[in-house]
Amino acid sequence: MALKIKKKVNIVEKKLKGVFEIQPSPFEDHRGFFMRTYDAGIFIQYGLNREWVQENHSHSVQKNTIRGLHFLHTPHTDAKLIRCISGEIYDVVVDIRRNSPTYGKWISVILSAKNKKSLFIPRGFAHGFCTLTENCDIIYKHDNWYHKEADAGILWNDEDLRIEWPVSKPIISERDKNLITFKEFTQKYNGLKI
Repeated sequence: MALKIKKKVNIVEKKLKGVFEIQPSPFEDHRGFFMRTYDAGIFIQYGLNREWVQENHSHSVQKNTIRGLHFLHTPHTDAKLIRCISGEIYDVVVDIRRNSPTYGKWISVILSAKNKKSLFIPRGFAHGFCTLTENCDIIYKHDNWYHKEADAGILWNDEDLRIEWPVSKPIISERDKNLITFKEFTQKYNGLKI
C-alpha cells in the first residue's frame, strides 16, 4: 500500500514581513513519525530558498534560560531556519532593518518538539529565546558564515522593546546581561542596512 501525504509543509507569514512559521505535516503511526523538515521546492515558492552554509545546535539544561537578543552586523548578517527538537522554547525575533515599517517591533512563536514547527528569520532581525522546559535542544541553519567581529546583540529586557518574556527569574549569561539597549543600537547604527 502506497503512503499518501497530501500536504508536506504549511508556510505562514507572520506580522513581520519576511518571517515565516513552517508547520510540517508528520505522518504518524504506532512506530513514531516521519516528516519533511525542509523542501527547497516549497521554500522557492515563498522566496525562502537559501544556500544553508552552517548549522548549529544549542542545548539549554535549565528551564527559564534566556539567550539573546543576538544578530550579526552587515555584511555578515544571516537568515536562519530554527527548530526546537527537544523541549519547548518561546522564540522571539525583533525587526532591526533600517527603514523597515516594522522597525523595533517583535513577535514570538512557541517552538517545541511536540508541535514540530520551524521559524524562518530573514536577514536583519535580532533573535532570542526563553526555554519553557528543561533540556531544550535547538537546531539553527544559517545562510552566512559566522564572523566573530560582527557578533552583537541588544539587551533582552530592553524597556523600549517591551518584550513579554514568560519568566520572572531568568537564567542569563553575563554577556547578554550587558548588551546595549535598543535606543543605543538605533543611535549608533540607525538599524541594519540589508
